[in-house]
Amino acid sequence: MAQHRHGPGLVRGLVDRDGEVALLLDVIHLTATGPEVEPLAAEVARLITDATATDVCFVHLLDDTENSLTLAGATPPFDQQVGRVHLPLGHGVSGWVAKHRTPVVLPDGKASDPRYVPIPGLRGADFISMASIPMEIDPGGLVGVLNVHTVQRREFTSRDIELLRVIGRLVAGALNQARLHRRLAARERMHEQFVERVIATQEAEHRRMAGDIHDGISQRLISLSYHLDAASHAVGSGEPAEVAAQLTRARDLLGFALDEARSAIGGLRPPVLDDLGLAGGLASLAHSTPQIETEVELAEHRLPEHVEIALYRIAQECLQNIVKHARASSATVRFDVEGGHARLEVTDDGIGFDTSATADSDPAEVRGYGLHSMVERAELVGGRLQITSQPGGGTTVTVEVPSR
Repeated sequence: MAQHRHGPGLVRGLVDRDGEVALLLDVIHLTATGPEVEPLAAEVARLITDATATDVCFVHLLDDTENSLTLAGATPPFDQQVGRVHLPLGHGVSGWVAKHRTPVVLPDGKASDPRYVPIPGLRGADFISMASIPMEIDPGGLVGVLNVHTVQRREFTSRDIELLRVIGRLVAGALNQARLHRRLAARERMHEQFVERVIATQEAEHRRMAGDIHDGISQRLISLSYHLDAASHAVGSGEPAEVAAQLTRARDLLGFALDEARSAIGGLRPPVLDDLGLAGGLASLAHSTPQIETEVELAEHRLPEHVEIALYRIAQECLQNIVKHARASSATVRFDVEGGHARLEVTDDGIGFDTSATADSDPAEVRGYGLHSMVERAELVGGRLQITSQPGGGTTVTVEVPSR
């Protein structure tokens, strides 16, 4: 059973042997229920403080960047701070424990410890003693840090620390599984949204093609039919001049129809890729871009058809963005293939922008640049698009995709 928290004098030990067994069984039962990350962390904090001679418990989890901790669970009233407290690795006691994977015990004098950093929302000054324990999974993967605090001065024995480490390991596995499940669910949602956008884009493309065919090619062919009928009648009437005139008009209409057909087909696959390949197509695209001087560094390397189309369209959108937005005088288009990956890079010397204005997951929102299509094209062929820029420092768009 837990010892009384507010008894007089120095208290040793978190819980007796019978209490240890009961606490571990409760933790095992809790981790088997499979709740979400924050509810699980909150229940762990409550369970530890209820079963041990401690006053508050904080559960800090390593975030997805693996560079900082985020408070994921806490006993009331500190549960209001969940998601708001962030600690870089190495910062504060918890950050130090996360970085070094070593427990820290401070029976008193916490404020004088060089590792201690006060966090106003957690009211550290209200608590005298603390123990901070890394939560790890085999083989040595860090999941987070478990902290317990007491109002009265408390000696944490080696057995106490081992108990907390065991709890940390038990909880770490369940928290890691819950976190992976959340990531998977988020990725599935993103995939569903991406598929919806792809389908919408395809439907828009189909409507555009249908409009091009109906308004252009179909009308040309109907007019062509009229002129051929007129030429036929002129032949029957013995009017060679009229026959020649109608055939000339029919030939002109046929030329227009062919041009519009090529333009419509080019909207699906640029013909220049068939004629010149990706490197030649990129060179042609760069040299035909108005208003800016564009240099090219291009490897003569063929890729699967769908990858070439994606990279060509991305380069095309990049150059259009430079002309529209960057106020650049020059740009560079680079393309190379190495180690099973193709890399396209488009750089300009324009005004640039602050990339912190957008989340990494959605660069399409950067200062009105129409980048959604580029991001989606890269992801559709298994690649990734990155943007590097700063005000006054130009912009670089880099795409890496599998080359096979």
